[in-house]
Parts: sequence; structure tokens; C-alpha cells
Amino acid sequence: MSLVLFEPDIPQNTGSMIRLAACMGAPLHIIEPCGFAFDEKKLKRVAMDYWEHARIIRHISWQKFLDYNKAQSRRLVLLSTHASLPYTKFEFKKNDMLIVGRESSGVPDYVRDAAAARVTIPMHNGTRSLNVAMAAGIVLSEMIRQTQ
Repeated sequence: MSLVLFEPDIPQNTGSMIRLAACMGAPLHIIEPCGFAFDEKKLKRVAMDYWEHARIIRHISWQKFLDYNKAQSRRLVLLSTHASLPYTKFEFKKNDMLIVGRESSGVPDYVRDAAAARVTIPMHNGTRSLNVAMAAGIVLSEMIRQTQ
């Protein structure tokens, strides 16, 4: 299974995603453009010493990512506050790719439409969303629990 970060806005959250991917043994796909300069030196700083343990695959565009995924034939699962299916009710597969969107605006319709499934994390009334790395960690843990 893999994590996919769509056009991230905040380098510190990207660093958290790198640490998450390294600790959980999941490749991290970063789809550009990013809302910050993708500078390995700065990202290594926010990812701390986890950078060396992470497998990071950069894609210069959504289309390049789709081309990559077409060759891999992997199912795209979108984590979204707009989905109605709780992640705990979804049956994950080992080769799923979990997509999380931009911190500021999520994902556009064309990304939503490309996903084979959309899942959400149920939250307490009156709350909106979790930090993208925290949300990814919650769902990635369930993916691992189900498939290992």
C-alpha cells in the first residue's frame, strides 16, 4: 500500500507525511506542483532523520501520476471529508493507494472522479477536519491492520 499526497501546501505537513511513510513502510507519492519550493534540504530538515528511511516518488503532475499508476494497476482510494463511507467499513487491499488532498482545499473533481473509492473519518459534530498527516496515519493504520 502507498500514500499519495496531492499538491501539498505546507512543508511541515509534508515532513510529517514523510515520517509517517518511513515509520509505516509505505511509499509516499508526492504529486506536484507543491505550494512551496520542493527543496530536498528543507524537506530533510522537517522530515528529520526519517528522510533516509522513506521511499519518496515525485510526480510532476496528476497526469504523470495517472500514467505511473496505469502501469501499476493499483486502486486509488481517496480520503475525504466529503465522503460518506467510514474508513472502518471499507475493505482495503494490499496494493491500494491512499490519496490525501491539499491542506487548504482538498482535491479537485478530476481527482475525486479518478478514485475507485472515497472514505472518510467520522468526526464529532461541529468539527471539520483533521491535519492531513494525522488523518493519513489513522487510515493507513487500518489499511495495515486489514491486510497484514
